[in-house]
Amino acid sequence: MVGPGASRQPTFRALVVDDEAPLAEVVASYLEREQFEAIVAANGADAITVARELDPDVVILDLGLPGIDGLEVCRQLRTFSDAYVVMLTARDTELDTVLGLTVGADDYITKPFSPRELVARIRAMLRRPRTMPSADASAPGIPAPPPRHFGPLTINVSAREVRIGGESILLTRTEFDLLEALSARPGIVLSRRQLLEAIRDEAWVGNDHLIDVHIGHLRRKLGDDAAAPRYIVTLRGVGYRMGTGQ
Repeated sequence: MVGPGASRQPTFRALVVDDEAPLAEVVASYLEREQFEAIVAANGADAITVARELDPDVVILDLGLPGIDGLEVCRQLRTFSDAYVVMLTARDTELDTVLGLTVGADDYITKPFSPRELVARIRAMLRRPRTMPSADASAPGIPAPPPRHFGPLTINVSAREVRIGGESILLTRTEFDLLEALSARPGIVLSRRQLLEAIRDEAWVGNDHLIDVHIGHLRRKLGDDAAAPRYIVTLRGVGYRMGTGQ
């Protein structure tokens, strides 16, 4: 659904998934004003089908969908899509937040919400490129930066690839962006706010708690023990830094 008379080509594609049709249409209309191509789905099954066919850049996903709920939709999305996922929830509790982010959502917003704020959050996420082109594709003659090594952990920034002992580790875009930010400055402590700014932008107004949740997921995928970390070290009350991997 693209607004009539648009003077510019859409820059991003958004999938809005909510069984409340009026709300979905309002969100879609705000996105279209910002030059998004907006597609609406009313249930989880349709959302998965549309996401496979159209490969959206961002999915705005209601948690309380009938049938296949938002958590299961997000789980399935993460098996084939690297789209940013913003979860819509009617309850602002820590449990809802953790559940939504555990299955691969990048952010959440509680109903009722301002569509303008939602679009601003989406814009902040999308300011970071969906993929990072290799140096030889963007600047002929300039070699790609070397992979970063932390013990058995290898981070190939150009390919957005992470391996431990040769085994590929599948990360969401937000998880990779956090690891990239930390590994770019090994040994330097970054606060939660600095990490939010590194993976979004300086105007980000989200909750710093998101960083803790995403770091927890990242540690689990890396097999890192928070009590005796090799890769991501917590400085209580300060932030996080990259460990040596030893």
